Amino acid sequence: MAVNKKIRVLCVDDSALVRSLMTEIINAHPDLEVVATAPDPLIARELIKQHNPDVLTLDVEMPRMDGLDFLERLMRLRPMPVVMVSSLTERNSEVTIRALELGAVDFVTKPKLGLRDGLLDYGDMIADKIRAAAHARLRPRTAQPGGEAPRQRLSGNFSTTEKLVMIGSSTGGTEAIRHVLEPLPANSPAIMITQHMPAGFTKSFVQRLDGLCAVQVHEAEDGQRVLPGHVYLAPGGVAHMKLARSGANYVVKLEYSEPVNRHRPSVDVLFQSAAQVAGKNAIGVILTGMGKDGAQGLLAMRQAGARTFAQDEASCVVFGMPREALLIGAAEEAVPLDELSERILKSAGSFGHRV
Repeated sequence: MAVNKKIRVLCVDDSALVRSLMTEIINAHPDLEVVATAPDPLIARELIKQHNPDVLTLDVEMPRMDGLDFLERLMRLRPMPVVMVSSLTERNSEVTIRALELGAVDFVTKPKLGLRDGLLDYGDMIADKIRAAAHARLRPRTAQPGGEAPRQRLSGNFSTTEKLVMIGSSTGGTEAIRHVLEPLPANSPAIMITQHMPAGFTKSFVQRLDGLCAVQVHEAEDGQRVLPGHVYLAPGGVAHMKLARSGANYVVKLEYSEPVNRHRPSVDVLFQSAAQVAGKNAIGVILTGMGKDGAQGLLAMRQAGARTFAQDEASCVVFGMPREALLIGAAEEAVPLDELSERILKSAGSFGHRV
């Protein structure tokens, strides 16, 4: 009987304790193994040549070469799946968002206190992220993020019906969200987004998106009115985000309850609320990500009369969430990432065209 090949991991971190803990965590899973560790990127470069690992875990701040500089060179010269390992600081959250732009698949946060127990508590999550990275579809980089030409803005004339767009995503989602939002005009329908992300990272992500997009992007606040031309991102790791009504207005409702599908915020929670509150006036979109979160909620949206779409397999970093939505009939169609912005506008009553 054939034995499945283990996923081979190289851990790069300047902390000997973190290297030891990551090795302990990863080797505790029978389908994973650490083939080598490195205290800095220069040693890592030689170990990559020697061991040809399937996945690299990479610290953000290291001596001799910054993790970001190393990642940029690696993705240009020898693309491979990378999971960033970041301390929870404002600077590191900005750097981590930049790392995802450069092609990192996902990231793990180091706990502020109790490093050993904290990382060990993350063991299953770290293993899941490494597995997802090993099977991820790497995006070819044709230009430097921030230096690439902006995508052409879409425009259109909207019907008077107040449409709302609900988007859910996980692994690979930060770049997919940027890809969807950047072409949208300033008068787009209101958009609510749940992206699986730990606490402390959504603020940097929102700032990055707001600087790139014509729509205004916010980290969602409880009771905030949901308006056209605005995007509301669920605060990572803190609360579930729901759509609610206050009189004639749509508003954000943040719910500080237990995780759903192991996530807080959960895509299913957002989508279920949209099915109940907005019905056929909602549009649901599920993007790249591992797991099943969002599939049942998207099905509820479709059953309530909403238009529903899933990102297609070819353009996903990880096809898990869209696949589940398509399998149960929650998404009416699989759409390439490049076409989702225009599909959203057309479904909202816009006669979209490129300008």
